[in-house]
This record gives sequence, structure tokens and C-alpha cells, in this order.
Amino acid sequence: MSLRDHLRETRHARFVGRVEELALFASAVGAEALPFYILQVYGPGGSGKTALLGEYQRLCEEQGLPVAYLDARDIDPTPDAFERVLSEAMAGLDPGAARGVVLVDTYEAIDTLDDYLRRVWLPALEEHLFVVIAGRNRPAPAWQADPGWREVVRVLPLRNLTPDESTAFLRLRAVPEAQHAAVLGFTHGHPLALALAAERVRQDPVTPFAPGAAPDVVQALLQRFMLEAPSKVHRAALEAAALVRALTEPLLAALLDTDDAYEAFTWLRGLAFMQEGPRGLFPHDLARDVLLADLRWRDPARFGALHKRARQYCMEQLREATTDNERAELIGAYVFLYRTNPIVRPILGTLREAWENTGPRMVGALEAADVPALVAMVAAHEGAAAAEQAAHWLERQPERVQVFRDEQGQPAGFLLPLLLEDMDDRRSSDPATEAAWRYLAEHAPLRTGERALFFRFWMDAEAYQGISAVQGLIFSSMVRMYLTTPRLAFSFLPTAAAEFWSTIFAFARLHRLPEADYTMGERPYAMFGHDWRTEPVELWMERLAEQAPLAGPNQHERIARPRLLVLSEPDFAEAVHEALKQVARPHQLRDSPLLRSRLVMERAGHQADEAERVTV
Repeated sequence: MSLRDHLRETRHARFVGRVEELALFASAVGAEALPFYILQVYGPGGSGKTALLGEYQRLCEEQGLPVAYLDARDIDPTPDAFERVLSEAMAGLDPGAARGVVLVDTYEAIDTLDDYLRRVWLPALEEHLFVVIAGRNRPAPAWQADPGWREVVRVLPLRNLTPDESTAFLRLRAVPEAQHAAVLGFTHGHPLALALAAERVRQDPVTPFAPGAAPDVVQALLQRFMLEAPSKVHRAALEAAALVRALTEPLLAALLDTDDAYEAFTWLRGLAFMQEGPRGLFPHDLARDVLLADLRWRDPARFGALHKRARQYCMEQLREATTDNERAELIGAYVFLYRTNPIVRPILGTLREAWENTGPRMVGALEAADVPALVAMVAAHEGAAAAEQAAHWLERQPERVQVFRDEQGQPAGFLLPLLLEDMDDRRSSDPATEAAWRYLAEHAPLRTGERALFFRFWMDAEAYQGISAVQGLIFSSMVRMYLTTPRLAFSFLPTAAAEFWSTIFAFARLHRLPEADYTMGERPYAMFGHDWRTEPVELWMERLAEQAPLAGPNQHERIARPRLLVLSEPDFAEAVHEALKQVARPHQLRDSPLLRSRLVMERAGHQADEAERVTV
């Protein structure tokens, strides 16, 4: 056996998956009349195109079919050179055979010949020949625009391996079972990534695999993806696409700080590892992870700046949004920026799984027919006493209730927010609202015109206050209310599952308020809340960003910012009176409580230092 034969046997023995791709090819070349004449395989670098064509060649040889293999990297991209090399490769094919196969690999190397091949070379082929073209790029639109070609061409995008196939891949390479989860989590089934990670583990089977500890793996994959980028601008566009949930042309322009992102956006659309969805463009998961891992390590300051631009864009769009659906989409895009946070990541993963395993959830206002189902939902999860309170508040403040419906339009969960300052004497008859109002009176009294939001009931019909698809919509609605409630001063969020939610709520800067805890029936409820006067929404979102691990272990040092003061109306008037007396002596204003008031902080900006706040 020659070395070439030995290599081919080893590659075949380690080939995993691609059952459907192999079956499609076998059925086509084995048919009496070809069902189609050209198979166009495409996928990103390292997705296994060459390995698949190797298996196609092997199938042909096993069945005695004449086959010619060409690697386009060995061909000059001119018609004469292509025909010369092809003639040499096809010289061994039996012209009298009923079927012949031509395999063209690395097609992107000669894609400038695409028009010539479509108009001149391919139409001249004998009808018994079957042609496979494999490359990184999607076939040009002209292939589908022509009705003639549309009938004889089959397009085959090459996806990542499934979890089961990926596991089989690792077992064939003797990767310890204990390392599988980490490797699978990073590679997402990408064949080259699996191979590189498996080799890394083989060299060091003791150390747990982690991308941060394997820069050689990341760099090797990065080179595959970055081969696509012809300039720094294109590389920056790739990094921008990797950061956000979905990329639109206006968002790309904001992230690149340019007025015109058309060319870069159009270029991104043509990449094999980019996908298109209703929200915009997004890369395959592995490409996203590799691009961001490299950017974090290589230039953490740039990563932080890009992240900040993405947050600012979301906030600007949130201010301009006019519908609940728009706001929910933007909040989802904002939360996605925190997906690497160790607290947020498992929640997003669970929510994604929940959305994949359930149908769509519609959000709507309360209807009269919903009330019995919602009261019964509360009774099932919180008992009869709580259900009685739910019936009362559904009647007294129905206009803010959000009902989340299943595919049949039935309630699958709901959110019942109350405005505490709008209540009558009934407030004291509900232990929950009484506890919240008492807390405000003793610790954070409302001033004239200020509002306090209390999320009295929030639940999924089945999961109650656990993580679910409905729960994702509930939290999105809560954030929307933070953003849109005029003069919001305080918000309360009670839960019967404090132990589960405490870490997550702490990350969300919802503070534990034990003084406002209450008992309903025999069940205790823990209260969480936020004073929006000391930390307004925009500052809240900035500080959430500071908590996210933007730059890995060497995260930038946070900027210490003054905490806002909430002044009573008499204290505010006195502070203004004192400031007016010192207006000609600015240095005397440095101790003024006005410098930490919402009015000055918003005018100067939350990033402003003391001197800048004095000038306001």
C-alpha cells in the first residue's frame, strides 16, 4: 500500500456523519437518468467540503464509476488554463461509460470563471457527466435566476455536525469523555474546530479544554474566517457582526462609525458562514465565538468601544421605538450583548431552549374572558388568598396587565403591574401592597408627581416563576415599563423563589428589601426593588454593562461615579438658594448637594467629573 492509499484509508476510517449528503450523491449517480446534473456544495472554511468530496470519490471508485478530481487552487483562473487542467484530469475517464463524475474542489479560487463556466463550459458537457462544485461561497444568483439552470442544479449548504456526530468524532480520536462537553460547547460541531481541539486535548489530556487556554486553536480557526476579509474595514465589519444578535446596515454604520456601510454590509451577505434572518445578518455560532475571542484577547479596548457603541445604538433606538414589539426586540438585542456573562449566559441558554421547544407567544392586553383563567393560575401557584387579591387588582387596574398567549390564544402567563400612588384605601388590605407602601414611606418617600411601580403578579402558567419562554417576555415587559413610565421613582418585584433569583436580581441591580417582605396565606415572599431616582435607567444600563466581562480576565478598571442624591423638595429649594449665593465663586460649589442631583447629572452626563458638573 502506498502512502497515498494509507492516508485515504485513515481519512475514511475517521470520517463521521454527512449521511444525507452521501445519500443524495449516491442516489444521483446511481440513477438510470440523472435527476440533476450539477451539485453545488458550499460552506465556510474548515466545514469538511474536501473530506466530503473524498468520500464522493471513494463511492465512485467502489461502484466502478469513472471520476476526475480537481483542486481549483492548482488552476490559473483563466478559461484556457481551466480547460487544459480539466482535459488532463478527464483523460483517464472512459468515454464509453454510462456515467462519469467530475469533482471540483476549492471553487472560490476560480470564482472569477463562474460566468464562463455557466455560459460556455458546462453547457458543452456530455449529458452522462455529473459535476460537483465545492467552495466557500454561495452560488451566484444567476444560477437560480435562469430557469434552465434552476432545473438541473442542486444547491447543498454544508452545515456543522450534529451533537451525536460530534461526539462520535471525538471518540474516534480518543478524546476523554470528561472533555467532551467543553469541546462541543466551543466548536458547535464545526469539523476543523473539532479536529484542532481534539489534537490539543491529545497533547495535554489532563488540563481541561478552554478556548482562552488554547490560543493556537482560536488562531487557526481565525485564519480560516479572516481569509475572507480583504481589508481592515471588512475585518471590523466581521467583528461587528459577531458582537450583536443580528446586524442591519444602519447598525453596522453605527458600529463602524461611518455614514456609508453599504459596501461592507453587501460583502458580509456573500460570506458562506453568514446567515440571514428577519432581524438581519448573523454569523455561524463558531465564527461568532472565534472572532470575539480573538478581539477580546488582541484588543480589549477596541472590544469595549465596540460593545459601548452597540449599547448606545440600542438605547437610541429604544427612545424612538413606538410599539411594544419594537421595544421587546431592542431589549432582547441589548440583553444579547451580555451573553458571555456567567450569570446571564445560562439564562439565555435556557430561554433559547424554551423558545425552541414551544410555539410562539403572543402578548396582548387583558380581555374579560381571561380573568377566570388568570385567577385560577394564581390560585394554583400561590393559593386562595393570593387569588382573591388577583381578582381585585385585575378589576381595579386592568389597563396595564400583559397577557401572554399560546398558539390557541389561551393565557400562558401574565404580568400584573400596579401603580402604588394611584391606589385607594384597598392598598392596606393587600399585605403585598401594604408592605411596599410602608417601605416607601419609611425609606424612599415619593415626591409630588413621582410614581412607584409594583409587579404584583408575574408567572408562567406551568413554570410559575421559573425560567421559560413566557418568563423572557415578562422580563422584557418589565424593562419596557422601566423605560416608558413617566417620572418613575421606584419599582418593586416580589418573588416566592428568592433563593433562585437572588443572584440574577443582584446582577440586574434589583436590591434585596427585607423590610418589605410579606406573607400571603402561609407562604413568605421576598421583596426586591430599585430606586430610579438614585440610578436612572440610562445609568442603570451603563452599570449593567460594566458588570459584563467585556475584556476577559483583564477587564478595564471601572470609573468611580458619584451616587445620585434624592433631595426632598425643601432640601432642593435650600440647595438652590445656597448655590445662587455662590454663583460668582464656582469653587465654593464643590460641596453642593446639587452636584449629585438628577438635574445636574443628566445635564452634565453621568461620565462628567466634578469640575464639569460645577459649570452646569
